[in-house]
Amino acid sequence: MTERQQQGNRTLSRFWSFFAPAYDFRYLQRWIYVPAQDEMIALLNTTESLTVVADIGCGTGILADRIEHETQATEVYGVDLSTGMLTQARARSAQVNWLTGSANRLPFHDGALDAVVTTTAFQFFDQPAALGEFHRVLAPGGLAAVAALSPPQRLPLRGLVASRVNIGPHHPRPTEMQTLFEDAGFTIREQHRVHRPTWTRFFTDVITVGSKPGTPHDDKGR
Repeated sequence: MTERQQQGNRTLSRFWSFFAPAYDFRYLQRWIYVPAQDEMIALLNTTESLTVVADIGCGTGILADRIEHETQATEVYGVDLSTGMLTQARARSAQVNWLTGSANRLPFHDGALDAVVTTTAFQFFDQPAALGEFHRVLAPGGLAAVAALSPPQRLPLRGLVASRVNIGPHHPRPTEMQTLFEDAGFTIREQHRVHRPTWTRFFTDVITVGSKPGTPHDDKGR
């Protein structure tokens, strides 16, 4: 990891730690985050053999907690850089395994997981590095699902934010996301826009799902 990336990670960690108390505001969650989270839950429940699952950029742990309660997963991890976010996540659930870590250097052994998911955080990641890590930590046949902001046009504040944090945010278009997945070694399974209530459709995000080639096996190590 370069010094620029490390500085960017530290800046993002401080920002999200500051923002953490407001993150769980009910209407913010309902309007912005819940639609993509609902689709992730549905995806995990319609795919067999996904018992070890990690939510990357888990924030205060709402999705990871839902995965633990609402899916077949028996071992759930939430990974985030922000200590403030993880403090709230640990208060939310003692069943989820909460880990401090970066998306481009995940704290898992090769082939340790059945599924990796992330929602509304991918724009802050080093995207090729993150998808390379998703591929590394997944067992053969494992699933990677990313819900990412994908606005129909360039966001006017992107340059300002990028200059502040030294990285992103970068909002890939659907075709760019497919290329990122394929370059990391994934086979694209599906891609679609998140289904949202009419009054929140200004928030345009796309879910891309890929699978790691190979046959699932049971010798995962962590």
